[in-house]
Amino acid sequence: MHIELNIAKEKAKAMPKGAIPALHDELVRRLDKLYSDITVEIKAKGDDALYARGASAEERKDIETILQETWESADDWFYQ
Repeated sequence: MHIELNIAKEKAKAMPKGAIPALHDELVRRLDKLYSDITVEIKAKGDDALYARGASAEERKDIETILQETWESADDWFYQ
C-alpha cells in the first residue's frame, strides 16, 4: 500500500523546520503497526490531499483517522 499526503505549499512553508520529516516518521510508525507493507510519501503541493493506493474503503477511513490523530497530537511527538 502506498500513502501519499499532499500538504498545500503555503501550509508547508508555515510549518516549523523539520515538521514534514517528523510527520512522515510518525505516520510510518503508527501505520506500520496496522499495515506492514506500507510506504508513505509527503509532498508540498498546490492543495491538501490524501491518496491511499492499494487500500480498501475501510482501510482508507482508518488511515484518515490515524492521520487526523497524528496531526492533532503533534505537540506530543514533534517537540520531544
